[in-house]
Amino acid sequence: MAERENRRGPRRDREETPEFADRLVAINRVSKTVKGGKRFGFAALVVVGDQKGRVGFGKGKAKEVPEAIRKATEQAKRQMIRVQLREGRTLHHDMEGRHGAGKVVMRTAPEGTGIIAGGPMRAVFEMLGIKDVVSKSIGSQNPYNMIRATMDGLKKEASPRSVAQRRGKKVADILPKREDNVESSAQVVEEA
Repeated sequence: MAERENRRGPRRDREETPEFADRLVAINRVSKTVKGGKRFGFAALVVVGDQKGRVGFGKGKAKEVPEAIRKATEQAKRQMIRVQLREGRTLHHDMEGRHGAGKVVMRTAPEGTGIIAGGPMRAVFEMLGIKDVVSKSIGSQNPYNMIRATMDGLKKEASPRSVAQRRGKKVADILPKREDNVESSAQVVEEA
């Protein structure tokens, strides 16, 4: 009898361990006027990520809030993207993202800076696992457009490894030499 139980496969309660964190960004209540009064519907915007370099967003509509959030979360999990992080804490380079009237600027930051970003962008960075970033939203304040613009910018990011692979070089050939930086800074100190 015990052998048959083992052959059934993994148990359901193990699958439900949450590998992704989710953040509710916005809920919008809409109403439709009908003969008997008003019917309310809800639209939810959710950002989902594993806080290790994967993030996605989704939107869901339903008659009740929990159902709308569930639909948005499912869609977000299906649309996840992977972003390479430098030292697991910040972006590799500065970038811009656009969507419609929404424009965002994202910049790398030294350790200890924290996440300097507005509401919807902050949710994306936290779910992505970025710890240090400076960002600014220019243009549309619509959370849908801000998140789409942020995702557009993150898709453009290129890590030194991917650039080296594309150009057929080594990572060391692409990155600036550290020895040169140290020597040039030492010369500046001596001259002063």
